[in-house]
Amino acid sequence: MDAMNTSTVRVSPRTTFITIALAFGALITGHAHAAGPIGIENAWTRATAAAQTVGGGFMTIVNTGKADDRLVSASSPVAAEVQIHDMKMEEGVMRMRQLMGGLAVPAGGRVELKPRSLHLMFMQLKAPLVAGQTVPVTLQFEKAGSVSVQFRVEAMGASAPTATGPQPAAPKQGSAPHHHH
Repeated sequence: MDAMNTSTVRVSPRTTFITIALAFGALITGHAHAAGPIGIENAWTRATAAAQTVGGGFMTIVNTGKADDRLVSASSPVAAEVQIHDMKMEEGVMRMRQLMGGLAVPAGGRVELKPRSLHLMFMQLKAPLVAGQTVPVTLQFEKAGSVSVQFRVEAMGASAPTATGPQPAAPKQGSAPHHHH
């Protein structure tokens, strides 16, 4: 009698764990621009001239969670380094500084990275950014971990992304109807 009980006990937690792991795996792969409570909207950059070695990256970071988070770093194959910058008027001069400690994203809040304000800086670009292309960027958050985002390259001198709202190519859109199991 005892032997049967122990074998049942041994099997069921394992199957439960596998089911949870599979369900969790499906959740992770379904969202390209979200890591838990962190979501990225309207990620874009500007086309650069051939001689330009730097470019700016802009987006809105949304934190739907109950805990504050922090964007600690970013990286992209198109640049040697990606820095987090802030621009502020100091004594009538626009000064840009790197945020060494990262960028706080308050719980339930949104942080907008836009021209002449907070932004990502692509340093030592390996090739010019061409309008119409996308640039892969990996954002590293203190709590949410790494989030992969495609930045749309807009025309030179653009002050905002051309398309707002959900992009037709977003994986979330197309995958929704396929959940009939």
